[in-house]
Amino acid sequence: MRYLARDDSKCIQCKACEEKCSTTYFKVNDRNKSCIQINEKDGKPEINVCDQCGECIDICPVMAITRDKKGVVRINKKICVGCFMCVGFCSKLSMRQHDDYIEPFKCIACDMCSKVCPTGAIYISERDDSEALEMPSEKIFNK
Repeated sequence: MRYLARDDSKCIQCKACEEKCSTTYFKVNDRNKSCIQINEKDGKPEINVCDQCGECIDICPVMAITRDKKGVVRINKKICVGCFMCVGFCSKLSMRQHDDYIEPFKCIACDMCSKVCPTGAIYISERDDSEALEMPSEKIFNK
């Protein structure tokens, strides 16, 4: 399964990843339109991004959310009815919504943000699907 791994301890909060994500997919520099978000928790950086867990797949009433052959969870915008149940259901708060769009959006592990990260705090990695189900997300992402 392909996913965007992270190491919060390396993040310097430059937010280059947020800019790259929003300008790549929405053609505007707006952190609210970025699939990856850099927040602060207890005075330290916290990278929030979809871990491709797939919990949102079963909650979608029209089956617009599926996993592709690389293990990436994707939203089919042609099928999505914009109910945003997936946004409310996401336990990691990584499914995004913005008032400019009628569909939710999320990280698809495209690797664009990791290419601009000056410290290597985010990077594309692979893991076995069964490994992802057995491990808590904090262990998967904070190696």
